Amino acid sequence: MVNVVFWVLTHEQRLLLWANRRSQHRTVNRLLSGWLGTITHTGGATFTLLTSLLIGLLAAGPWSTAGWQCFAATVISHVPVAIMKRKFSRLRPYQALTCVHVCKKPLRDSSFPSGHTTAIFAWLLPWLLAADAALLPIMLPAALLLGVSVGWSRMYLGLHYPSDVAIGAAIGSLVSLSVAASWSSFF
Repeated sequence: MVNVVFWVLTHEQRLLLWANRRSQHRTVNRLLSGWLGTITHTGGATFTLLTSLLIGLLAAGPWSTAGWQCFAATVISHVPVAIMKRKFSRLRPYQALTCVHVCKKPLRDSSFPSGHTTAIFAWLLPWLLAADAALLPIMLPAALLLGVSVGWSRMYLGLHYPSDVAIGAAIGSLVSLSVAASWSSFF
């Protein structure tokens, strides 16, 4: 068992360092840092809750329903995140590893799981479920780009390990699917 844990941690650190690295090309580094430093905020509470609330209030039909589902899923998904952050006091990568690049205002609470990744995946799925088949070829790649970018940004900024991001995406997705599946039973 110790060997398995060591193997996972070693490979997770390698993946983290790959996702956290900076390009030697100044332009690539500037563009990547700009993209990931900006897109990370779409996983924050302000963006996910405000946009879903506004669309829930102002849109019509399935888009209004999707907005309310996003709002509910984002709120509900943070219950297990808060519990897990208290239960697993995991240092953030920049706190545990000396070679990790870190953002300007790093968080200091527990790393596990990623709340931003949880929020963006909880927020994304109702939009995809509300879309008709003609919109899915556009919306699905956009949703994947957004979700993966937020997850990557959390590692790029030195705030989360790959497992933090993966578990956050799983929690957000499962809660979102549960909310959408049970929505008609409650409303």
